[in-house]
Amino acid sequence: MEEIRQHIEALIFAAEQVITIRDIQHCLQTLFGLQLSEKEINEHVAALRQKYISDDFVFEIVNLADGFQMLSKPKYHHTISSLIATKARKRLSIPALETLAIVAYKQPITKFELEQIRGVNCDYAVQKLLEKELLVVSGRAESVGKPLLYSTSSNFMEHFGIRNLAELPKIKEFDVIKNEIGTPIDIEDADKGLTKEDTHDVELN
Repeated sequence: MEEIRQHIEALIFAAEQVITIRDIQHCLQTLFGLQLSEKEINEHVAALRQKYISDDFVFEIVNLADGFQMLSKPKYHHTISSLIATKARKRLSIPALETLAIVAYKQPITKFELEQIRGVNCDYAVQKLLEKELLVVSGRAESVGKPLLYSTSSNFMEHFGIRNLAELPKIKEFDVIKNEIGTPIDIEDADKGLTKEDTHDVELN
C-alpha cells in the first residue's frame, strides 16, 4: 500500500494542473490493473497531506476543483514571485530576438544597418537589449556622423548557453521558411542595402 501511495504522490507532483480522482484512478488502472475507490484514494492523499505539514517541506498538497495539486506553501510565495519576475524580465519579444540575431551575425553593426535589414525602427528593441545587457556599444563606425556600433555581450553567450560566437549556427544551416506574402530577408543581404520596399513588406514586429 505504501508503494501505491508513492505512485499517487508522483502523479500529483507531475501534474501541471489539478489532477482529479478519476485521473488518478485511470492511471493506476492502466499501469497496475488496480481499481481503487474514491475513498481509498482520498485516504492516501490525506496521509500525503499530513506528511507535507512538516516544515521540512516548502510545498503542500491542496484540494482544488475536485482534485489535487502540489503547490508551494504561502510563506514562500514572495520568494517564488521574485524568481518569476526575474524570468519575465529575461523574456525577449520577437522584435528583440530578430534584432539580437542580426547583431550576432553582423556585429559590429550600426542601428541604421539594423533598420535596413529589419525594415522598421529598432530604437526600442536596441534599448531593451542594452538594458538586459545582451548588447553593448562596442565603438563608433568610421562613416559620416560616426554612429555607434553594437555587438553582443558576454551575457548574450551565457543567456543562450554558448561558449563563444563560433558556436552560433551557420546561416546556411537554417531552413528558409516560405512566406506566401513575400520573400524572407536573408541576413547576409544587409550589405546590399535592402529597404522595406525591397523586402516586399515582409517583417515581424
